[in-house]
Amino acid sequence: MPIIPPDHDTLSQVAQRYGLGLSGADIESFTPFVHGLLASWDAVEELYAASAPTAPDRKWTRPTAADNPFNAWYVTCEVTGSGEGPLAGRTVAVKDNTSVAGVPLMNGSATVEGFVPRRDATIVSRLLAAGATIAGKSVCEDLCFSGGSHTARTGSVRNPWDETRSTGGSSSGSAALVAAGIVDLATGGDQGGSIRMPASFTGIVGHKPTHGLVPYTGAFPIESTIDHLGPMTRTVTDAALMLGVLAGPDGHDPRQPRSLAPVDYVAALAQGAQGLRVGVVTEGFARPNSTAAVDDAVRSAVETLRGAGLVCEDVSIPWHLDGAKVWDVIGTEGVVAQMVDANGYGMNWKGQYDPELVAHYGAQWRRDGSRFSETVKMVLLAGRPMIDAHHGAHYAMARTLAVELAAAYDEALSRYDVLVMPTTPIQASLLPAADASREEIIARALEMIGNTCVTDVTGHPACSVPAGLVDGLPTGMMIIGRQFDDATVLRVAHTFEQAVGGFPTPPGV
Repeated sequence: MPIIPPDHDTLSQVAQRYGLGLSGADIESFTPFVHGLLASWDAVEELYAASAPTAPDRKWTRPTAADNPFNAWYVTCEVTGSGEGPLAGRTVAVKDNTSVAGVPLMNGSATVEGFVPRRDATIVSRLLAAGATIAGKSVCEDLCFSGGSHTARTGSVRNPWDETRSTGGSSSGSAALVAAGIVDLATGGDQGGSIRMPASFTGIVGHKPTHGLVPYTGAFPIESTIDHLGPMTRTVTDAALMLGVLAGPDGHDPRQPRSLAPVDYVAALAQGAQGLRVGVVTEGFARPNSTAAVDDAVRSAVETLRGAGLVCEDVSIPWHLDGAKVWDVIGTEGVVAQMVDANGYGMNWKGQYDPELVAHYGAQWRRDGSRFSETVKMVLLAGRPMIDAHHGAHYAMARTLAVELAAAYDEALSRYDVLVMPTTPIQASLLPAADASREEIIARALEMIGNTCVTDVTGHPACSVPAGLVDGLPTGMMIIGRQFDDATVLRVAHTFEQAVGGFPTPPGV
């Protein structure tokens, strides 16, 4: 569709916005130059249309309540690729922040509802090439901005261990479907802990890879410096198998290094972890909202590691407690600037964009901003005034401090092979009622992120494994490793899984 060139009044408003000091005559003088330049916009649209893909015809269904236990599916489908490979015969739920071409993507939000992507995300292409069957899109929280499972516009996702409780978020549907055994594997996304927090609440394995190891191409961005995709599975072996399929540069995601040596993560598990050194991060325990029973369960899990032949010692990383504050600034100003104002993708990076998604989402949220979730509204109300008043200086400070934060982890990891702490300081909370107050909705969305969000800023790999049951509910132990040494993290996780004889499943599964 040809663009409409700006008229005199529009150009005058732009001039006033930037304080250009232009008179009416100046505007008239500039007008032909502006209109001439904008002819390239029409040309680019024509050129793009000539090569843009069309969405494939893939069948999908919105499941009924009877067919949707735990309210975990957004849509179901059956998309297969080669049918051969390391994931042949395995079913996968794809978190609904990630594109499966021809299948709706909602990202949990009314501001995205109605969008159907034309392209598969890189990780979807890789799963299909590895023989997997995409069984559907799992519910995720509204724009993925919640650690609870109560903000998706399709309704709360219920925990298979206790349906009155949160599944955790934002990869809520993926966690519930894997924990309940409805699918074999699932993908998750993680910007503040959204793979690991629901893994902790539902007793599954959730691995946040090193930042840049797995391409984010085709997933709805939140903030490019903290965006991660990764596997959610019942066993560590499956997490390693799936990571091997997902990992590696795709040439379209500037979050990734130009080259990464392939790693056989499943073969690495056979090395065991005996003799590895484990630093138990004291600042990850006894947080202001920590539950003593969760801390005790993780301490007991550390003793299991010690009994399996690992050397375990307490280590202090004072920066860990400040890391959440650094995340707050990045996850507020960065989200306002990229996920909202810049319609998810932003500009100034050499990556694969999704022009249709940018246009769809950008138009929808501007038509009715009231449809944003309470957590996103809070971020906008905090972040926009700070950007306006200080011009992004605090974001710049936070990104600068992130280097020091990462260095503090790296220093500890120069002495230890991995670090451990509770994944979440609490177990699954009760789901807020339909008429819950704003205060409760926001509190239940953010109360659990203190330990997980820090490694989204630093980029270190981190895996949550079930530490044990407390009062019949799972708890999680988080294992953190050196950058791009995801294999060692998984080796330690696998050794623990073997030592405890496998991880428990919800009653009836």
